Amino acid sequence: MRRLIFQEYVTLDGYAAGPDGGLEFFDTIAGQSDTDNLALLDNVDTMVLGAETYRLFAAFWPTAASAGELIAQKLNALHLVVVSTTLESAPWGAYEPGLVVRDLDAVRAIKAEQDGKDLILWGSITLFHSLLHAGLVDEVQLRICPILLGAGKSAFPVGGQPVDLDLIEAKPWAKGGVLLRYQPANSPR
Repeated sequence: MRRLIFQEYVTLDGYAAGPDGGLEFFDTIAGQSDTDNLALLDNVDTMVLGAETYRLFAAFWPTAASAGELIAQKLNALHLVVVSTTLESAPWGAYEPGLVVRDLDAVRAIKAEQDGKDLILWGSITLFHSLLHAGLVDEVQLRICPILLGAGKSAFPVGGQPVDLDLIEAKPWAKGGVLLRYQPANSPR
């Protein structure tokens, strides 16, 4: 079975976006996580996104040619799966369009495929919450930005059942950022 990895840039107080939806806090660790992301992308062949994150990514990554060019090349070569009940198609610039699926069962089926590398879920907080509670997330990777926002969009589910996590790795970066990798406690290693 293929693994599904959720990766998110978050503030030290757990926000994935500012009160206005802004992501400017990413700049606090600009360039620090590139090596880790490149290594991660070597083991991934499918990107899973929710509709909102898909729209943000589709407006930037297919044409990204300057900053992060190597990451853009690797990202644009991934198979794209968009989980949405509203989108009919998922064009990706000059690249192969994404596959639109309607529910978590479709993600479960893709994970169950024997051929293929890991799947990566970026952003897509609402989808992450659903996949986590359905037991479909195998790893949670947080790129901690050394800033406190005090308010914004939380990266983590509010309410519901607690999810125990086991630490896999904690790696500090030179300018105060930290990579944290966790695995749900009920997942096989």
